[in-house]
Amino acid sequence: MPSLRETLDADWARLARASGRAQAGRRWVHHFSPRFAPVSLIRHAHALERAGWRRLAKLVQLLNFVVFGIEVPATLEIGPGLIIAHTQGTVLGGASIGRNVTIFHQVTLGARTADFSYTLALRPVVEDEVTLTAGAKVLGPVTLGRGCVVGANAVVLADVPAGALAVGVPARIVANHGSDDALEP
Repeated sequence: MPSLRETLDADWARLARASGRAQAGRRWVHHFSPRFAPVSLIRHAHALERAGWRRLAKLVQLLNFVVFGIEVPATLEIGPGLIIAHTQGTVLGGASIGRNVTIFHQVTLGARTADFSYTLALRPVVEDEVTLTAGAKVLGPVTLGRGCVVGANAVVLADVPAGALAVGVPARIVANHGSDDALEP
């Protein structure tokens, strides 16, 4: 498991590349960037949780919610390279999120019903290099396969294979990046 510093460095490096910035090292001032500050708070809350400082982790989690409008439990395992383009209205209540995931605003990951005990078996798993576009909703014990894309305002209730594009309500697979063939809706 990478350290907090290594994870933040990976997050910053991926954001810098995606923004077309020169690959400069991360400095303390970058924590005030509106694209990086929420990710930094997510990482710090998780580090505090892992260190046994649960109340302080909850406070950092609450700060992220109040300031940036993003709800992320401090217990959520998220791989390095996270980009959250816009935070408002985003709820990340998944079982786990992989490496190099991009999340846009108003995305929801969560259980299909109220799950206040945060049962991981009822929540989505997001694999590496997934993109969740604006307004995507992923509900229940589904897996988003490596490199898939969930389209704007799609409601995902079933697994999405690796490299696929899922769109609609309920979501259906319309293309697979792994092949040039469009699948029947």
